[in-house]
Formats: sequence, C-alpha cells, structure tokens
Amino acid sequence: MGMDVPTWLASRAALTAIALLATLACAALLIRSSGSGGNAVSVAKVLVFAVLIGGGLWVGIGTHPPVVERMTPFFPGGASGFFQAMGYTFIALQGFDLVAAVAGEVKEPRKTLPRAMLYSLAIALLVYMPLLVVVIVLGVSPGETIQALAGDHPDTVVALAAKRYLGPTGFWLVMAAGLLSMFSALLANVYAASRIAQAMARDRTLPAQLEHIHAERGTPAIAVAVTAGIAALLLLVVGDVAAAGAASSLIFLGTFALVQVLCIVARKRRPKHGGFRTPLWPWLPLVGALLCAGLAVFQSVVVPRAGIVAAVWLLLGAVAYLLRFGRHARVQDALAETVDADLLELRGRSPLVLVPTSHPSNAGALVLMGACIAPPRVGRVLMLNVVAPAKSQTPEALLQSLDVSSGVLRDSMLAALRAGARAEALTTVGVEPLAEIERVARLYRCATLLLGMSELSDSALRGRLEQMASGLSCNIALLRIPPLWRPEGTRRVLVPVRGDATHSALRARLLSSLFHRAAPEMEVTYLLVLPSTTPPNIRERRERSYERLMREEARAPSVVRSVLSDDVGAAIAESAAECDLLVLGLARIDRSQRSFSEVTRKVIAMTECAAIILSER
Repeated sequence: MGMDVPTWLASRAALTAIALLATLACAALLIRSSGSGGNAVSVAKVLVFAVLIGGGLWVGIGTHPPVVERMTPFFPGGASGFFQAMGYTFIALQGFDLVAAVAGEVKEPRKTLPRAMLYSLAIALLVYMPLLVVVIVLGVSPGETIQALAGDHPDTVVALAAKRYLGPTGFWLVMAAGLLSMFSALLANVYAASRIAQAMARDRTLPAQLEHIHAERGTPAIAVAVTAGIAALLLLVVGDVAAAGAASSLIFLGTFALVQVLCIVARKRRPKHGGFRTPLWPWLPLVGALLCAGLAVFQSVVVPRAGIVAAVWLLLGAVAYLLRFGRHARVQDALAETVDADLLELRGRSPLVLVPTSHPSNAGALVLMGACIAPPRVGRVLMLNVVAPAKSQTPEALLQSLDVSSGVLRDSMLAALRAGARAEALTTVGVEPLAEIERVARLYRCATLLLGMSELSDSALRGRLEQMASGLSCNIALLRIPPLWRPEGTRRVLVPVRGDATHSALRARLLSSLFHRAAPEMEVTYLLVLPSTTPPNIRERRERSYERLMREEARAPSVVRSVLSDDVGAAIAESAAECDLLVLGLARIDRSQRSFSEVTRKVIAMTECAAIILSER
C-alpha cells in the first residue's frame, strides 16, 4: 500500500477486520443515539477536503502546471472504462437517496426531502470534482500520467498524488479524509438500512421484533444491531471489501431503476398528486431508469463476484418472503388499503365487489356490507339482480318479475347512497341464478363476491357454492342476515379459531372496514377452541400466539378467549349466542378446492345470529 504504510495493513485479513470494527462501532453509536456524531464527522471530512483543495490551488497558482496536457486524454479507458468507473464511484454519490429513508423523522417531508437530496448531490459534486482536478493536474511528476500512478498504486493513488504537492502532510490528510468519508458513509448506510428494516417490520415483510423502539434511547436498537450484523456477516462470507461494495452499488442501481419506473407509473395513475414535480417529464426519469439498469448490467458483467452476491441476496429475500413473511405482509397490506385509498389508486386497482340481491328485506344489509368490503374512494359495489323466468310464465308474470327486480335494485341503490359507496346496478336474465352470478363475476373480474345465504342443510346448494368458491378467482363471502340485523348495529364480533394462528387478509380487511366505516363501537373476540385434554402450558402458548395475530390483524378493540371442548361446533355455538356477527371460513382442501367443514355446517345449523363465511382466493 505504499512506502508509508506497513505491509500487514494492506492484507485482506486486516482490511476485513478494520471493516468489521467500523461496522460494529457504527452500530454501537446508532443504538446509543440517532445523531451519533454524524454531523461532526461530516464537518471534519469537509474541512479536510477544503485543505486539500485549497492547498492544491495555492501550489497550482505558483507553479502554473500544464492543465490541458495533463487532462488529455479525458477518457483514457474509453467508453468501457468510463462506465466501469461510474459503477465503482456511484456509491460515493449515492448518499442522496438515504435522505428518503428518514422521511418519518423529518418535518414537512414533501418540501424538505427533495431539497435535501438535491443539496446532497450538489455538495458532493462541489467537493469531489475540484479535488479530482487538483489530483490529476498536480499529483503527478513531469512525464508521468495519473493513469500510470493509478495502475501502480490503485488503493492509494489519491494519497500519493496529494503527497506530490503537499508532502507527507497531504498523504495523511487524504488517509484521514478517506477514513472519515468511509465511516460517515457507513454510518449513514447503517442508519438508513435500520430505518428501512424498521419500516419493513411494520409492514411484516421482516420480523416484527425489528420494529421495537428502545424505551430509554428512542432508537430502533434491534433493527440497528441486526442490520450491522448482516453487514458484518456479508463481509466475512465475501471476504473482499471491494466486491461487497460493488454488490451494494449494484443493488442500489437496480433499486434506482425500479424507482424511476414506479415514478412514471404513479404519475400516470395520479396526474394531480400535489407532490414534488419532476422537470423534463417523462424523459428525465425514463433516461434515468435506462442508465441505472444499463449500468447495473454492465457492473454485474465487469465484476462477476458482485453480480453473484447481489443475485444470491435477492434470491434469499424472495425465498424468505414466500415461505415466512408473505401471509403477514398481505394482512398488513389489506389493512393499509382499508384506510388509505391512495395505495390502491397508485397501484391502478379499482376493486369491484359483486353483490347479488334478490329480496328487498336483505338488500340494504347486503349492499352496506359490500360497501364495507369495498375500499373507500376507489372500490365499487356492483349490485346484480338476476331475473329467472320460467317457460310457462305469462307476460303479466314476467312484468311482475321485472317490477320486483327494479324494486330490489332501487332499495339497493338507496342503501349504497346512504353508505356513501360508489355503486352500479345491473339486471340480467338467467335460467340458473348461481350460474349467471358466476358468469358476471368472471366478466367483470370482481375482487370479491358477496352472496346472501340462509342455511347449509341443502347438500345440492352446498355443493354448488363449494364449486363456485373453488372455481372463481375472486374472494367469496357468504352472509346470513337475520331479521332486523344491520352492519352498523354490530357490537360484538366472534371469530372462532383453532390450532395454529393463521392470518387471513380477507378477514382483516372485512373487520377493519366494518370497524372504520360502519360499526365504530364493535369489539372482536378471537375464540380459541382446544381439546379438553390440552395441558395448561400448551393452552397458554396458543393464547399468546393468537394475541400476536390479534395485534397484527385487528384494528377494533379485541380479546383472545380460549375454551376447552371436544365438541368444537357446540362450543362455538354457545359463545355465538352472545354475539352480533359470527365470522367463519371455508375449509381449504388444497390450493384450489374449498368446502364447508362439518364444524361450519353444525355452527350455522345451531346459531341464529348474523354469520359470514369467508373464502380467500
């Protein structure tokens, strides 16, 4: 590493050890405090750079070096060298995106974040560009080129160049600046990565423990420790600091390309978003996406090890999501969509809830429940009335059927207006109503089908409903409506559960929407039915698991209650006598097959309260 640095310090083991110590030091500082001296490090770094640039300008004025000659050729490595250098140096300017990672801790983020990003880029360019010019012009002896110096001493080229015009002081100033730069960059990246991990834990795409905030220090201590630990593990596994840095740069490039594409898509879906407006729209983000994607591909080819590290890392993340975090994340996503219509609008979705109505007595309750299931502002309720004429009907009977149909749709539309739902009405003619409902659900690509039901004693009807739930690609909800029941009158909701805690995004969306839009005074009870021989410790453990599920899934006030019984249906029916709404689910036989379990049939037969049976697609 040059004559001024011991040889052992240039070994891979020493570099890895220093990187590990720096990572652990950053973690300790960030666990202790959010500020953690980051401003002091940045100020010291800028001061050192100012001395290097100012000293170079002072020397240059007195020596009158041949500026143009020493900067010719401007691209000595050609186009490939230029793009390779961009891949390596991208991470030096990449810090501007870390500003967005702390949006939750910034006042007026809509105004502050764009300015902070632009200022970050401007300051970095104002510091690095003059320093590079000074190094190129003054850092080489007569007859020598900066390319030759970099080839002989790739790790210390800037330090040796500074030594040429400032003596040993320049060498150690560069070393100090390099250490400060790397430490501040590491500090910023660990800080941002821990906040991203904390946000992902909040969305349940990472373990919930990472969301925890230290009671005394107010920092996400667990997220910081885990983030630093993963970085340290990556260093040990890769064993090459340069390859690890290149992999990091590669992942950032891919992320930036994706963000630019999403920016274009979001702007098309919400033209009047009222946020930061991009100049030269849409060419600037389009060119940015192409450049970032192209540079990422080039970087992965030039530095194959970095490409392998990035690919393995992304693959591990995909596997973890599919096997461990996917179901939890979908529940949190469903809950977010019920209170924030912007998410659905930016995703280009307008979920349609199909509500077939046939009887005036229950049309209002069905439509109101459909309005609760449909997300606010962007969701729609399609009210369907199927007229099923018989071959022997007289013209007068046909007119009477149409009059009844129009009356049902009128009552349904009135209920939708009162609920503030975006509603549409449709009347069709079909010999078999369920087949017609299934056809309309497919034709309109409904997100959810809400059907009214009475009992499940008819095996033929039960089989037809199971066939529909298994064949359609939408969610199915079967609602039994007792006389005088209305969703807004719901106070006590019972959700029977059994065995291991299992999330349901559809159940979470229904309960959250019902709570926020119709029944703000309702309470949810998760009823855990266990065999009578269940030991107390197992019972307590199952209750704790469902308490975690309840905290993630329910937005209404909720409790977990367990009962010991070998007759699950009877235990549920007994508890349902005190509730206003019973929430059940269709049994899942395999990936596509759904059926009514014996317990569900028994509970429906033994109870009289409102009940809804859910089948999630």
